[in-house]
Amino acid sequence: MNHDTPLSPRPLHHVPDVQQRVLTSAQLRSHGVTAADTNARCRPGGPWQQLLPGVFLLRPGPATGEERLHAALMYAARCPAPHASVPAQPGAGEPHGPRQYAEAMVTGLAALTLHRFSCAPPLLSLDRVDVLVPRLRRLRSTGCVRIVRTAGLPEPEQVAGLPVAPVPRALADAVADLTDADAVRRLLTEAVRGGHCDPAAVVRELTQARLLGRPHVVDAVDSLVAEGRSVAEERLYLLVREYGLPDPVWNVDLRLPGGPHLGGVDAYWPDQAVALELDTRTPRQDEDAAWSECARRREHMERLGITVVHVTPRKLRESAEQQAAVVRTALTASGDRDPAAYVVVVPR
Repeated sequence: MNHDTPLSPRPLHHVPDVQQRVLTSAQLRSHGVTAADTNARCRPGGPWQQLLPGVFLLRPGPATGEERLHAALMYAARCPAPHASVPAQPGAGEPHGPRQYAEAMVTGLAALTLHRFSCAPPLLSLDRVDVLVPRLRRLRSTGCVRIVRTAGLPEPEQVAGLPVAPVPRALADAVADLTDADAVRRLLTEAVRGGHCDPAAVVRELTQARLLGRPHVVDAVDSLVAEGRSVAEERLYLLVREYGLPDPVWNVDLRLPGGPHLGGVDAYWPDQAVALELDTRTPRQDEDAAWSECARRREHMERLGITVVHVTPRKLRESAEQQAAVVRTALTASGDRDPAAYVVVVPR
Protein backbone atom coordinates (compact mmCIF):
# COMPACT_ATOMS: atom_id res chain seq x y z
CA MET A 1 0.00 0.00 0.00
CA ASN A 2 1.47 3.36 -1.00
CA HIS A 3 0.86 6.91 0.21
CA ASP A 4 -1.95 7.37 -2.33
CA THR A 5 -4.05 4.49 -1.03
CA PRO A 6 -6.55 5.38 1.72
CA LEU A 7 -5.90 3.83 5.11
CA SER A 8 -9.10 2.57 6.74
CA PRO A 9 -10.76 -0.48 8.31
CA ARG A 10 -11.70 -1.37 4.70
CA PRO A 11 -8.41 -1.18 2.76
CA LEU A 12 -8.81 -0.57 -0.96
CA HIS A 13 -6.55 -3.45 -1.91
CA HIS A 14 -9.50 -5.70 -1.01
CA VAL A 15 -11.65 -3.99 -3.67
CA PRO A 16 -11.25 -5.68 -7.07
CA ASP A 17 -10.09 -4.10 -10.33
CA VAL A 18 -12.20 -1.17 -11.50
CA GLN A 19 -13.91 -0.83 -8.11
CA GLN A 20 -10.51 -0.07 -6.65
CA ARG A 21 -9.92 2.67 -9.22
CA VAL A 22 -13.31 4.42 -9.42
CA LEU A 23 -15.01 5.49 -6.20
CA THR A 24 -17.55 8.06 -5.07
CA SER A 25 -16.87 10.72 -2.44
CA ALA A 26 -19.12 8.75 -0.05
CA GLN A 27 -17.07 5.59 -0.58
CA LEU A 28 -13.83 7.50 -0.06
CA ARG A 29 -15.17 8.93 3.21
CA SER A 30 -16.03 5.39 4.33
CA HIS A 31 -12.36 4.55 3.78
CA GLY A 32 -11.27 7.45 5.94
CA VAL A 33 -10.42 9.89 3.15
CA THR A 34 -11.64 13.41 3.87
CA ALA A 35 -12.90 15.83 1.24
CA ALA A 36 -9.78 17.93 1.76
CA ASP A 37 -7.54 14.89 1.13
CA THR A 38 -9.49 14.06 -2.02
CA ASN A 39 -9.24 17.61 -3.35
CA ALA A 40 -5.52 17.70 -2.63
CA ARG A 41 -4.89 14.48 -4.55
CA CYS A 42 -6.99 15.73 -7.51
CA ARG A 43 -4.91 18.89 -8.02
CA PRO A 44 -3.14 19.25 -11.40
CA GLY A 45 -0.32 16.74 -11.52
CA GLY A 46 -1.80 14.80 -8.58
CA PRO A 47 -2.27 11.02 -8.42
CA TRP A 48 -6.10 11.15 -8.63
CA GLN A 49 -8.63 12.91 -10.81
CA GLN A 50 -12.32 13.80 -10.68
CA LEU A 51 -14.19 12.18 -13.57
CA LEU A 52 -17.68 13.42 -12.70
CA PRO A 53 -19.30 15.29 -9.82
CA GLY A 54 -18.68 13.15 -6.75
CA VAL A 55 -16.88 10.39 -8.73
CA PHE A 56 -13.10 9.98 -8.72
CA LEU A 57 -10.50 7.94 -10.57
CA LEU A 58 -7.71 6.91 -8.22
CA ARG A 59 -4.91 7.08 -10.78
CA PRO A 60 -3.56 9.56 -13.33
CA GLY A 61 -3.99 9.27 -17.07
CA PRO A 62 -7.04 8.86 -19.35
CA ALA A 63 -9.91 6.73 -18.06
CA THR A 64 -10.52 3.40 -19.78
CA GLY A 65 -13.86 2.56 -21.34
CA GLU A 66 -14.73 0.35 -18.39
CA GLU A 67 -13.83 3.10 -15.91
CA ARG A 68 -15.99 5.61 -17.78
CA LEU A 69 -18.97 3.23 -17.69
CA HIS A 70 -18.64 2.63 -13.96
CA ALA A 71 -18.17 6.33 -13.31
CA ALA A 72 -21.28 7.20 -15.35
CA LEU A 73 -23.39 4.67 -13.47
CA MET A 74 -22.03 5.76 -10.10
CA TYR A 75 -22.91 9.36 -10.92
CA ALA A 76 -26.46 8.48 -12.03
CA ALA A 77 -27.32 5.71 -9.55
CA ARG A 78 -29.69 6.49 -6.72
CA CYS A 79 -27.71 6.55 -3.48
CA PRO A 80 -25.27 3.68 -4.20
CA ALA A 81 -24.18 1.95 -1.04
CA PRO A 82 -20.72 3.18 0.09
CA HIS A 83 -19.53 -0.36 0.74
CA ALA A 84 -21.20 -2.07 -2.22
CA SER A 85 -19.31 -5.19 -3.26
CA VAL A 86 -16.69 -4.77 -0.50
CA PRO A 87 -16.15 -7.60 2.04
CA ALA A 88 -17.24 -6.88 5.60
CA GLN A 89 -13.71 -7.34 6.95
CA PRO A 90 -10.25 -7.20 5.39
CA GLY A 91 -9.36 -10.58 3.98
CA ALA A 92 -12.95 -11.81 4.16
CA GLY A 93 -12.78 -13.22 0.64
CA GLU A 94 -14.38 -12.22 -2.64
CA PRO A 95 -16.91 -9.38 -2.91
CA HIS A 96 -20.57 -10.23 -2.61
CA GLY A 97 -21.22 -9.53 -6.31
CA PRO A 98 -21.24 -6.66 -8.81
CA ARG A 99 -21.92 -3.20 -7.45
CA GLN A 100 -25.64 -2.44 -7.53
CA TYR A 101 -26.58 0.68 -9.49
CA ALA A 102 -30.12 1.50 -8.41
CA GLU A 103 -32.35 3.12 -11.03
CA ALA A 104 -29.63 3.55 -13.65
CA MET A 105 -28.47 1.54 -16.65
CA VAL A 106 -26.28 2.03 -19.72
CA THR A 107 -28.26 2.64 -22.92
CA GLY A 108 -27.72 3.98 -26.44
CA LEU A 109 -24.58 3.23 -28.45
CA ALA A 110 -22.54 2.29 -25.36
CA ALA A 111 -25.14 -0.37 -24.51
CA LEU A 112 -25.08 -1.73 -28.07
CA THR A 113 -21.29 -1.97 -27.85
CA LEU A 114 -21.67 -3.97 -24.64
CA HIS A 115 -24.25 -6.17 -26.43
CA ARG A 116 -21.45 -6.86 -28.96
CA PHE A 117 -22.91 -5.08 -31.98
CA SER A 118 -20.15 -5.14 -34.59
CA CYS A 119 -21.32 -1.83 -36.11
CA ALA A 120 -21.39 -0.01 -32.76
CA PRO A 121 -18.29 2.10 -32.07
CA PRO A 122 -15.68 1.16 -29.43
CA LEU A 123 -16.36 2.58 -25.99
CA LEU A 124 -13.32 4.86 -26.01
CA SER A 125 -14.40 6.47 -29.29
CA LEU A 126 -17.74 7.57 -27.82
CA ASP A 127 -17.93 11.20 -26.73
CA ARG A 128 -20.45 10.28 -24.06
CA VAL A 129 -22.18 7.44 -22.25
CA ASP A 130 -25.99 7.45 -22.27
CA VAL A 131 -27.51 6.45 -18.93
CA LEU A 132 -31.21 5.66 -18.58
CA VAL A 133 -32.92 6.85 -15.39
CA PRO A 134 -36.52 7.38 -14.19
CA ARG A 135 -38.16 10.52 -15.51
CA LEU A 136 -38.48 12.19 -12.09
CA ARG A 137 -34.83 11.80 -11.07
CA ARG A 138 -33.17 15.18 -10.47
CA LEU A 139 -30.01 14.73 -12.52
CA ARG A 140 -28.34 16.69 -15.27
CA SER A 141 -26.11 15.61 -18.11
CA THR A 142 -22.49 16.49 -17.44
CA GLY A 143 -19.04 15.55 -18.68
CA CYS A 144 -19.17 12.25 -20.56
CA VAL A 145 -22.65 11.39 -19.25
CA ARG A 146 -25.90 12.12 -21.03
CA ILE A 147 -28.97 11.48 -18.90
CA VAL A 148 -31.85 9.82 -20.77
CA ARG A 149 -35.18 9.81 -18.94
CA THR A 150 -38.05 7.35 -19.14
CA ALA A 151 -41.44 7.00 -17.48
CA GLY A 152 -40.78 3.31 -16.80
CA LEU A 153 -37.38 1.66 -16.54
CA PRO A 154 -37.08 -1.67 -18.39
CA GLU A 155 -35.54 -4.64 -16.62
CA PRO A 156 -31.79 -4.29 -17.20
CA GLU A 157 -29.59 -7.06 -18.53
CA GLN A 158 -26.31 -7.75 -16.79
CA VAL A 159 -23.43 -7.46 -19.26
CA ALA A 160 -19.86 -7.57 -17.97
CA GLY A 161 -21.22 -6.92 -14.48
CA LEU A 162 -23.04 -3.75 -15.55
CA PRO A 163 -26.78 -3.05 -15.85
CA VAL A 164 -27.50 -2.51 -19.53
CA ALA A 165 -30.76 -1.60 -21.28
CA PRO A 166 -32.30 -4.38 -23.40
CA VAL A 167 -31.41 -4.16 -27.08
CA PRO A 168 -34.75 -2.69 -28.32
CA ARG A 169 -34.59 0.16 -25.79
CA ALA A 170 -30.88 0.77 -26.38
CA LEU A 171 -31.55 0.91 -30.13
CA ALA A 172 -34.32 3.48 -29.71
CA ASP A 173 -32.09 5.68 -27.55
CA ALA A 174 -29.23 5.39 -30.05
CA VAL A 175 -31.42 6.06 -33.09
CA ALA A 176 -32.92 9.14 -31.40
CA ASP A 177 -29.55 10.86 -31.73
CA LEU A 178 -28.51 9.59 -35.18
CA THR A 179 -29.13 11.43 -38.45
CA ASP A 180 -27.09 9.10 -40.65
CA ALA A 181 -29.60 6.86 -42.46
CA ASP A 182 -26.97 4.22 -43.23
CA ALA A 183 -25.89 4.03 -39.59
CA VAL A 184 -29.49 3.60 -38.46
CA ARG A 185 -30.11 0.89 -41.04
CA ARG A 186 -26.95 -0.99 -40.05
CA LEU A 187 -27.90 -0.99 -36.37
CA LEU A 188 -31.47 -2.17 -36.97
CA THR A 189 -30.37 -4.83 -39.44
CA GLU A 190 -27.75 -6.22 -37.08
CA ALA A 191 -30.30 -6.34 -34.27
CA VAL A 192 -32.35 -8.83 -36.28
CA ARG A 193 -29.66 -10.58 -38.31
CA GLY A 194 -27.55 -11.06 -35.17
CA GLY A 195 -30.44 -12.63 -33.28
CA HIS A 196 -30.56 -9.89 -30.63
CA CYS A 197 -34.32 -9.26 -30.92
CA ASP A 198 -37.36 -9.38 -33.19
CA PRO A 199 -38.42 -6.51 -35.47
CA ALA A 200 -41.69 -6.11 -33.57
CA ALA A 201 -39.86 -5.30 -30.32
CA VAL A 202 -37.70 -2.70 -32.07
CA VAL A 203 -40.64 -1.06 -33.85
CA ARG A 204 -42.56 -0.94 -30.58
CA GLU A 205 -39.74 0.99 -28.89
CA LEU A 206 -39.30 3.31 -31.87
CA THR A 207 -43.03 4.00 -31.85
CA GLN A 208 -43.06 4.79 -28.13
CA ALA A 209 -40.08 7.10 -28.65
CA ARG A 210 -42.01 8.87 -31.48
CA LEU A 211 -39.21 8.29 -33.95
CA LEU A 212 -41.29 6.91 -36.82
CA GLY A 213 -42.01 10.42 -38.04
CA ARG A 214 -38.41 10.70 -39.23
CA PRO A 215 -38.06 9.62 -42.89
CA HIS A 216 -34.66 7.98 -42.49
CA VAL A 217 -35.96 5.94 -39.53
CA VAL A 218 -39.08 4.85 -41.47
CA ASP A 219 -36.90 3.70 -44.37
CA ALA A 220 -34.68 1.75 -41.98
CA VAL A 221 -37.74 0.14 -40.36
CA ASP A 222 -39.00 -1.02 -43.77
CA SER A 223 -35.64 -2.70 -44.31
CA LEU A 224 -35.81 -4.10 -40.78
CA VAL A 225 -39.20 -5.73 -41.37
CA ALA A 226 -37.98 -7.28 -44.62
CA GLU A 227 -34.83 -8.48 -42.87
CA GLY A 228 -36.90 -9.94 -40.04
CA ARG A 229 -39.05 -11.96 -42.43
CA SER A 230 -35.97 -13.17 -44.32
CA VAL A 231 -34.27 -14.30 -41.09
CA ALA A 232 -37.46 -16.03 -39.88
CA GLU A 233 -37.83 -17.86 -43.18
CA GLU A 234 -34.22 -19.04 -43.00
CA ARG A 235 -34.85 -20.36 -39.49
CA LEU A 236 -37.98 -22.13 -40.70
CA TYR A 237 -36.04 -23.83 -43.53
CA LEU A 238 -33.39 -24.87 -41.01
CA LEU A 239 -36.02 -26.21 -38.60
CA VAL A 240 -37.48 -28.50 -41.29
CA ARG A 241 -34.03 -29.85 -42.19
CA GLU A 242 -32.55 -30.21 -38.70
CA TYR A 243 -35.57 -31.91 -37.14
CA GLY A 244 -36.26 -34.27 -40.03
CA LEU A 245 -39.70 -32.94 -40.97
CA PRO A 246 -41.15 -33.82 -44.38
CA ASP A 247 -40.43 -31.21 -47.05
CA PRO A 248 -43.39 -28.87 -47.56
CA VAL A 249 -44.14 -26.68 -50.54
CA TRP A 250 -42.89 -23.22 -49.67
CA ASN A 251 -44.59 -19.82 -49.98
CA VAL A 252 -47.81 -20.74 -51.72
CA ASP A 253 -51.35 -19.43 -52.11
CA LEU A 254 -54.29 -21.73 -51.37
CA ARG A 255 -57.51 -21.49 -53.39
CA LEU A 256 -60.70 -23.46 -53.71
CA PRO A 257 -61.19 -24.85 -57.25
CA GLY A 258 -63.01 -22.14 -59.13
CA GLY A 259 -63.65 -20.44 -55.79
CA PRO A 260 -62.24 -17.80 -53.50
CA HIS A 261 -58.67 -17.21 -52.47
CA LEU A 262 -58.00 -18.73 -49.01
CA GLY A 263 -54.73 -16.92 -48.36
CA GLY A 264 -50.99 -17.27 -48.59
CA VAL A 265 -49.02 -19.56 -46.28
CA ASP A 266 -45.29 -19.89 -45.70
CA ALA A 267 -45.27 -23.69 -45.82
CA TYR A 268 -47.88 -26.30 -46.77
CA TRP A 269 -47.89 -30.09 -46.50
CA PRO A 270 -50.54 -31.15 -49.09
CA ASP A 271 -50.72 -34.82 -48.09
CA GLN A 272 -51.47 -33.92 -44.47
CA ALA A 273 -53.36 -30.65 -45.18
CA VAL A 274 -51.16 -28.75 -42.71
CA ALA A 275 -50.33 -25.08 -43.30
CA LEU A 276 -47.77 -22.98 -41.43
CA GLU A 277 -47.92 -19.19 -41.14
CA LEU A 278 -45.16 -16.89 -39.89
CA ASP A 279 -46.49 -13.98 -37.87
CA THR A 280 -44.19 -11.08 -38.71
CA ARG A 281 -46.64 -8.27 -38.02
CA THR A 282 -45.20 -5.16 -36.41
CA PRO A 283 -46.80 -2.67 -34.00
CA ARG A 284 -46.93 -0.10 -36.81
CA GLN A 285 -49.76 -2.07 -38.32
CA ASP A 286 -53.34 -2.01 -37.05
CA GLU A 287 -53.05 -4.87 -34.56
CA ASP A 288 -56.79 -5.51 -34.18
CA ALA A 289 -57.56 -5.39 -37.89
CA ALA A 290 -54.53 -7.50 -38.84
CA TRP A 291 -55.26 -10.10 -36.19
CA SER A 292 -58.97 -10.24 -37.09
CA GLU A 293 -58.13 -10.86 -40.74
CA CYS A 294 -55.62 -13.54 -39.76
CA ALA A 295 -58.15 -15.21 -37.46
CA ARG A 296 -60.87 -15.20 -40.14
CA ARG A 297 -58.55 -16.77 -42.71
CA ARG A 298 -57.42 -19.40 -40.22
CA GLU A 299 -60.99 -20.29 -39.23
CA HIS A 300 -61.99 -20.60 -42.89
CA MET A 301 -59.13 -22.98 -43.65
CA GLU A 302 -59.78 -25.06 -40.55
CA ARG A 303 -63.45 -25.42 -41.53
CA LEU A 304 -62.15 -26.95 -44.74
CA GLY A 305 -60.10 -29.46 -42.76
CA ILE A 306 -56.73 -27.68 -43.06
CA THR A 307 -54.71 -27.49 -39.85
CA VAL A 308 -52.99 -24.11 -39.46
CA VAL A 309 -49.84 -23.82 -37.34
CA HIS A 310 -49.08 -20.26 -36.24
CA VAL A 311 -45.41 -19.47 -35.50
CA THR A 312 -43.64 -16.24 -34.52
CA PRO A 313 -40.00 -15.40 -35.30
CA ARG A 314 -39.27 -15.30 -31.58
CA LYS A 315 -40.52 -18.85 -31.08
CA LEU A 316 -38.38 -20.03 -33.98
CA ARG A 317 -35.35 -18.36 -32.43
CA GLU A 318 -35.86 -19.36 -28.81
CA SER A 319 -37.67 -22.72 -28.94
CA ALA A 320 -37.05 -24.34 -32.32
CA GLU A 321 -37.29 -27.88 -30.96
CA GLN A 322 -40.69 -27.18 -29.42
CA GLN A 323 -41.98 -25.65 -32.66
CA ALA A 324 -40.75 -28.67 -34.61
CA ALA A 325 -42.68 -30.89 -32.20
CA VAL A 326 -45.84 -28.83 -32.77
CA VAL A 327 -45.53 -29.24 -36.55
CA ARG A 328 -44.76 -32.96 -36.26
CA THR A 329 -47.80 -33.47 -34.03
CA ALA A 330 -50.04 -31.70 -36.55
CA LEU A 331 -48.67 -33.83 -39.38
CA THR A 332 -49.11 -37.06 -37.41
CA ALA A 333 -52.65 -36.18 -36.32
CA SER A 334 -53.76 -35.70 -39.91
CA GLY A 335 -54.47 -39.42 -40.20
CA ASP A 336 -57.12 -39.16 -37.48
CA ARG A 337 -59.04 -36.34 -39.17
CA ASP A 338 -61.64 -36.38 -41.90
CA PRO A 339 -60.14 -35.72 -45.35
CA ALA A 340 -59.69 -32.04 -46.06
CA ALA A 341 -61.41 -30.26 -48.89
CA TYR A 342 -59.52 -30.23 -52.18
CA VAL A 343 -57.57 -27.01 -52.61
CA VAL A 344 -55.44 -25.61 -55.41
CA VAL A 345 -51.85 -24.80 -54.44
CA VAL A 346 -50.34 -21.90 -56.42
CA PRO A 347 -46.75 -20.62 -56.01
CA ARG A 348 -46.56 -17.05 -54.74
